[in-house]
Amino acid sequence: MANWKVKRAPVIQGEITVPGDKSISHRAVLIAAMSNGECVINGFLASEDCMRTVDAMRALGIEIENPEPSTLIVRGRKRRFTAPLADIDCGNSGTTMRLLSGILAAQPFRSRLVGDASLSRRPMNRVIDPLVEMGAAIHAEGDKGRPPLVIEGGKLRPIQYFMPVASAQVKSAILLAGLYAKGKTTVTEPVQSRDHTEQILRYFLVHPQQDDLSVSIFGEQTPESRDFTVPGDVSSAAFWLVAAAAQPHSDLLVRNVGLNKTRTGILAVLVRMGAHYSEIIEESDQGEPRGSIEIKGAPLKGTEIRGKEIPNVIDELPILAIAGALARGKTTIADAGELRVKESDRIAAIAKNLRAMGGNVAETEDGLEITGGVPLQGARVSSYGDHRIAMAFAIAGLFAEGETIVEDIDCVATSYPEFYQTLEKLSQVHSGPPPTHVISSIPVRH
Repeated sequence: MANWKVKRAPVIQGEITVPGDKSISHRAVLIAAMSNGECVINGFLASEDCMRTVDAMRALGIEIENPEPSTLIVRGRKRRFTAPLADIDCGNSGTTMRLLSGILAAQPFRSRLVGDASLSRRPMNRVIDPLVEMGAAIHAEGDKGRPPLVIEGGKLRPIQYFMPVASAQVKSAILLAGLYAKGKTTVTEPVQSRDHTEQILRYFLVHPQQDDLSVSIFGEQTPESRDFTVPGDVSSAAFWLVAAAAQPHSDLLVRNVGLNKTRTGILAVLVRMGAHYSEIIEESDQGEPRGSIEIKGAPLKGTEIRGKEIPNVIDELPILAIAGALARGKTTIADAGELRVKESDRIAAIAKNLRAMGGNVAETEDGLEITGGVPLQGARVSSYGDHRIAMAFAIAGLFAEGETIVEDIDCVATSYPEFYQTLEKLSQVHSGPPPTHVISSIPVRH
């Protein structure tokens, strides 16, 4: 286990790329494994979470080569898998567990999905309920629908499912299960969540039908094997976008980043707060648009983030809370109760850490009220084992007086193994007098 030590940095200037999109990497591997032949996936995010999905596919009989860290060769088996010889360990990856449940619900064998302590605290009823309605037998061994999950797969029936809460993971699990059900499976959301599964299925020549907030899929289709390139992760870019936006005179260019409209809600929020940005879509032949984002710093002002906007900024809310603390006025985050059951209780974690740094924040049942403009002070803060909390408060440390120590940053490897190197690079790019920052990784011994 290690900590980060961060001090105030100068303006953020430069040009970066970010690792492959985490959400898309998971889905590309799963759909390639269901295809009818060999697929080469480039730009794959070789993080701990995404490798859990790779290892799960291997455990289910799929041959996957990894000639380079960001390249996979996946040999699909036409939606057929073999029974695992042992439990499938999803580690910290809720995406692996939820999406894989949709596939395993249709397999003619028993499987058991386990996770680490954090994942074992996350309720799975939202994905269990619709899969059981489709005919699967799923038992959660933990209390209140928590993992481990035991899945007795079998023949599924199509359903029409109205989701009580928008969730791309739950929607994806139902659609993947729907590929095995004879007939039409339809999922309707209260508001639209990210649509990567639908986009990748279309690219692999499976044809989901979209009708406003409903998406339907006809069963017994097999994805066609095709090569696929994963764009950079806009959720990873979000940390640098906020760092640049909140520092006047900063100018940052992020290249080869995904610009899917269901994922770029953070840009709309930052514009409302006063940031200046431009984007150029350079490629969208795979259904997933990609391009460049340039953002320039300016004084930020508070805003409200709630309602229909929440599903498309759910992963960015920790860093947007930091933006709120750095802005003038009040920032309100509401309708975000899902943050309570992420890798940590993110609402509580953000509130505790911001208070430790001198921030003015009130915790509500489903969000936060942050009064910005109060100078942040360096402090010792915890990641709570949550990668996005760790990265958000490393960025906060770049704006704080004195030294900020972010404890337990090993969790960052689940999504952004190179975060520290980029943090160091950007904080060293400056003009004017020598920088006053210090960033270092401190090993912790027990």
